[in-house]
Amino acid sequence: MTRIGVFGSSFNPPTLGHEVLLAEAGWRLGLDRIIVVPTGEAWHKDTEGSPPAGVRMALAQAAFSHQEGIEVSAAEVDREGPSYTCDTLEEIHTSNPDSQISFLSGSDAALGLGDWHRPERVLELARFAVAPRSEVAREAVAEVFEGLGARDRLDFFEMPRVEISSTLIRERVASGRPWKHLVPQGVAEMIDNEGLYGSKQ
Repeated sequence: MTRIGVFGSSFNPPTLGHEVLLAEAGWRLGLDRIIVVPTGEAWHKDTEGSPPAGVRMALAQAAFSHQEGIEVSAAEVDREGPSYTCDTLEEIHTSNPDSQISFLSGSDAALGLGDWHRPERVLELARFAVAPRSEVAREAVAEVFEGLGARDRLDFFEMPRVEISSTLIRERVASGRPWKHLVPQGVAEMIDNEGLYGSKQ
C-alpha cells in the first residue's frame, strides 16, 4: 500500500520550517509521496493583503518541486470557491483509492479540527499525523479526536523544534531585517524578483 502525506498551507511564504516538517514526516511515517497543497481561497482566515493564490502556488513550487518525493498540487488554487480540506482529500483519495493518506499538521491546527468543514469526513479519508508543539499539550489534541470518535486516527511524529513562521518572514522582509537565511533559496529569489512583502530590490 502506498503511503501518501498531504500537507496544506497558505505558504505565505514557505519557510525552512516547512521543509523540516516535510522531511521529518517523510522519514518517520515512511511516506512514499508527499503532496503539498497551497490554499486557494481560505474560508477560515483573512487573506487580505496576501499575494494571490497563483503567486503562493509559485512560491511553493520554488520551495519544494525540486525535492524528490514531493509534488505541489494546484487542487485548491484551481478550484472555485472556498478551499476545504475535505474536498481536497476526496480528490486525492479518488485518484489514489488503494493508498493510505496521512494529513500532516501542527498540533495547533489539529486542536481546531472540530471547527473544520465536515471534520468527520476528513477523518474517514485520512489519518492525522501531528507534529507536537510545546505550547499545545498532546492530551488536548487527543481530547479533540476523542470527541470526534476518532482517537485511533491520530498519530504524533517528532521533529526538531523550528521557530520560523511565515509571519516572521513577512515582518522581517517588510522591516528590512535579515530573512533570506530562513527560507529556501528559490523562495528568496522570487520574493526579491517579485517585490513581495515590501521587499527592497
